[in-house]
Amino acid sequence: MYDTTSRYKPFPIALHWLTLLLLIAVYACIELRELYPKGSDPRNALKSWHFMLGLTVFGVTSLRLAIRWMNPPPAKEASIQPWQRLFSSLTHAALYALLLAMPILGWAILSGEGKAVIWFGLELPALIAPNEGLVELLEEIHVTAGTMGYFLIGLHALAGLYHHYIQRDNTLLRMLPARG
Repeated sequence: MYDTTSRYKPFPIALHWLTLLLLIAVYACIELRELYPKGSDPRNALKSWHFMLGLTVFGVTSLRLAIRWMNPPPAKEASIQPWQRLFSSLTHAALYALLLAMPILGWAILSGEGKAVIWFGLELPALIAPNEGLVELLEEIHVTAGTMGYFLIGLHALAGLYHHYIQRDNTLLRMLPARG
């Protein structure tokens, strides 16, 4: 029987790791596009994949939050200090905000540039009317938040490793797939 009192259920675990894979792909697409000249087919393809995968992150994150709301996560280990619980909650809130806000910002940027927003062949409606000034502001926020994302994701991973190897508690194990 699967222990759901100290571990996440399999589907939330799968969505967590899917989110990580999507984020790696989203960040890789936007970083690798710099290897190609502006206007080139590979650069444009990487930007398109960045947009589509980013919007997929939004969908997966929305599903994760709905599942979390309907099925609260397992209790944290009692040995975790109150300041660590607070820091964990704040970091998770920031990560979820990033995972939801970044795709919306990207969608708004494309809309504000008057470009079609395509998600795997489906054209999505514009979020805002074309507006060059607003696009500049949104792009600045998007880039800054994207940089912050590297740090938040890194902090999240380091915290899991810290709990596993230093604290020696079940924090990381709660989110790993169950073994045989």
